[in-house]
Amino acid sequence: MKNVAIIMGGYSSEYKISLKSGEVVYNHLDSTKYNLYKIHLLTEGWFYVDEQNNRFVVDKNDFSVTVNNQKIQFDVVFNAIHGTPGEDGLIQAYLKLLNIPQTSCNYYQSALTFNKRDMLSVLKPYGIKTAISYYLNKGDVIDENQIIQRVGLPCFVKPNKSGSSFGISMVKESEQLLPAIEKAYAEDDEIIIESYLKGTEVSVGVIKYKDQTIVLPITEIVSENDFFDYEAKYEGKSSEITPARISDEEKAKVEDVAKRIYTILKMDGFSRSEFILVGGEPFLLEMNTVPGLTAESILPQQAREAGISLNELFNSAIELALNRIHF
Repeated sequence: MKNVAIIMGGYSSEYKISLKSGEVVYNHLDSTKYNLYKIHLLTEGWFYVDEQNNRFVVDKNDFSVTVNNQKIQFDVVFNAIHGTPGEDGLIQAYLKLLNIPQTSCNYYQSALTFNKRDMLSVLKPYGIKTAISYYLNKGDVIDENQIIQRVGLPCFVKPNKSGSSFGISMVKESEQLLPAIEKAYAEDDEIIIESYLKGTEVSVGVIKYKDQTIVLPITEIVSENDFFDYEAKYEGKSSEITPARISDEEKAKVEDVAKRIYTILKMDGFSRSEFILVGGEPFLLEMNTVPGLTAESILPQQAREAGISLNELFNSAIELALNRIHF
């Protein structure tokens, strides 16, 4: 049987959500087909955590663990780390050097999609619609008038490289802009400020499943808050309606653009993209390449609606990773 390392945790504010995602993967992968190992990648170290919560240090030289004097090496890695180092290309590059296959996309695609402004810049020539944006790096002079003149009010201030809505603010009045920028800088040293798009928010999963690229049923996001923030995502302050209550024409447009983005960027594994439908046209907000896999998460809901169980979803990801060509 193949040894599967399920990596979870990470170094960002999303690590607790990632630990939950990893547990879901561990509980649903087929333990009659694979030997499953929970691997926690945390700021204090990398550990294999057994059923009794004993921790064994991972040898980073070859990504192995030694238990009772027996060295365990892994045939494949299931990546359940949201944020760094699992969603920004770092772990993918490390595993590529060790020639260990993993379930998410390649290191370049991970790094590109994790950087919102770089991804949007790459997609712009392909006619992908996005919000009007303004970029800041830490230390830049902040010209509030210039920002507001470009993006208008209300607007959104976001860390450029972060997920789960950490550090995001909706700015309605000019005096809220500086505090929002400071909040975003607490998560990242790069900021993206975007115009407000009024419309229906939808989320769509595009995945490789049994060697086919498929678009999962679309989810409509109805937040009780001003936007789909952390509370709305993880603390029940939203309704996630799958399939989305949108017209057949809107559905076709979202499916087409989501699949086109996946293809343009030469993606692999799971992805989940967020759009705002404005006047029936989809505007891209962002793409997640290691989407949440908890019970509350959107991608598992969409898979369920498509008739794909978590067991089938996760097993397919492992099989596809094992079948990819490696040097």
